[in-house]
Amino acid sequence: MKRTLNFERRLYILNIALEAVFANRFRSMLTALGIIFGVAAVIAMLAIGNGAKQEILEQMKLVGVNNIIIMPKYESKAASTGDENGMGKQASEKFSPGLSLADAASFAEIIPSIAKVSPEVVYESVIISEGVSAYGKISGVTPDFFDVFNLSLEKGEMFNQEQLRDGKAVCILGATIKAKLFPNSDPIGQYVKVGNIWLKVTGMLQNRAVSADLSENMGISDYNNQIYAPIQTILLRYRDRSVVTTSMVRGGGTSTTVMGGDFISVSSSGGSDESISNQIDKIVVQVRETSMIGPTSEIIQRMLKRRHSGVDDFEIKVPELLLKQEQRTKDIFNIVLGAIASISLIVGGIGIMNIMLASVMERTKEIGIRMATGATRKDVVFQFLSESTLISLSGGIIGIFLGLALAKIIMEVAGILTIVSMASILISFGVSATVGITFGYMPAKKAASQDPVASLRYE
Repeated sequence: MKRTLNFERRLYILNIALEAVFANRFRSMLTALGIIFGVAAVIAMLAIGNGAKQEILEQMKLVGVNNIIIMPKYESKAASTGDENGMGKQASEKFSPGLSLADAASFAEIIPSIAKVSPEVVYESVIISEGVSAYGKISGVTPDFFDVFNLSLEKGEMFNQEQLRDGKAVCILGATIKAKLFPNSDPIGQYVKVGNIWLKVTGMLQNRAVSADLSENMGISDYNNQIYAPIQTILLRYRDRSVVTTSMVRGGGTSTTVMGGDFISVSSSGGSDESISNQIDKIVVQVRETSMIGPTSEIIQRMLKRRHSGVDDFEIKVPELLLKQEQRTKDIFNIVLGAIASISLIVGGIGIMNIMLASVMERTKEIGIRMATGATRKDVVFQFLSESTLISLSGGIIGIFLGLALAKIIMEVAGILTIVSMASILISFGVSATVGITFGYMPAKKAASQDPVASLRYE
């Protein structure tokens, strides 16, 4: 019975607090503005942070899990001429075969921590089918390439062992190439012409977008704008750069090569004469465990140094480590943004405290009348604490909707990915409630400490 009376008493006081808030709507709204903008800022900033984190995760999926990328490194002739003492000349006399299939095979055979090895050779060309042409790249790969980079077939079949061994004239289309050459038809079983060679389409990839930054920093190509053929098909039917011909020796090297009668540029040459020595353009090594990435990359570097006669003509990149470093940088930046946005909530809480203190001064006589008619000090504290909490909670609710709208506007106008999580909403709303209670307690306590007789005499 006593508990029921206490509940009804608290409910009655809460109703009085609610009436006081609505009786001063304009002042209450101005008081809540700090909370509104604070909550909205926190939600928007956390949404930007979640979007950045999601982009990093997507990039990690694109470059593959636990991957190490080995690419040729091209130096200018000026760098290899050396100094006056002839030290550089001695180094330049060493012959390096460049990246080759033999390098890739040695990694898989010797290093037990490696799960998959994917060599790749890439050329650029005009691709033709039924009078329709598209400019893109043709990549010589193995089936491990698709596993390493998490690429899936939308339709068709993967290369079989016979096609890989014999270098059959078959290919798999990227999504963009398929859309350009076969917009309204099924490409499976049809032929495309690359150079002067016709390749039979055995499959097509699902659409996978790659950002420009990732393509530049990690050496990841646009998967959609490529055709994929067995690597032996490229080396046998088009061009094997490890085979030196008379024309190459007489010409002193070139950044283009003849493929089936058409001139097609080597995509990774960068216009360097040394590009001919590299049989393949890239080797991607997938390590079994993340903890083995560092030791494995060191072993690979030592092996390549030995195989390339000590010539430093390659570079090793570990995308996961680079992306984790980037993610850490963005996390720190997001923490700073969140802290700055949280200041708005503190400022809003100070505003609530100031307004409630002013309200106590204005309502001194009301407080005296209530206490004279039986209200206890706890009742007065609960009343003013309820008012400040109601203001902060209403501001928090409005701030949530404003934050959702702000996150949407940022994504549409600035092109920045924003992801609003339920955690950010609950955190911001919880903080707004805490601010209302914390900063409302001092005015409530001041109101309860008023002398009822002095309050009744107050004019």
